[in-house]
Amino acid sequence: MLPNVYSLITGDATAAAIVGNRVYRHGMAPQDVALPYVTWFVPSAAMENTLSEQPKVDAYSVQVDVWSDSDAGVEHAAKAVRNAIEPHHHMTLVSNGRDPDTMRYRISMTFTFWTDRD
Repeated sequence: MLPNVYSLITGDATAAAIVGNRVYRHGMAPQDVALPYVTWFVPSAAMENTLSEQPKVDAYSVQVDVWSDSDAGVEHAAKAVRNAIEPHHHMTLVSNGRDPDTMRYRISMTFTFWTDRD
C-alpha cells in the first residue's frame, strides 16, 4: 500500500553501497543508527477516483530525508538516493538543514509516486 521507497534505494547498487539497508519509514530511525541513513514518510496522498469504478492509481507525495554527520557526506548520499528514485518517480522539491539536537545534516527531497493499485 505504501510506496516502494525501501526497495528502490536498497536495490540500487550505488545508493545501497552508501546507506546499506538503513532506510526507515514513518520518518524516524532507530536510536544510535549508523550514518548515513534515510528516513521517509508520506505527508499526503490523492487517490485517482473515477465515477464508475475504484481508483486504479494512487498519487503519493513522499518526503525522503537523508542524514549524515558532515555536509559533504549528506550531499554525497542524497545524490545517490536521488539517482536511485528519480528514474521511477518525479522529484518536486529539495531542501536542507541541520537537526538542532544532534547537529546532523539533512537533505530532504519530495517525490511524487504514481502507484498502481494491486
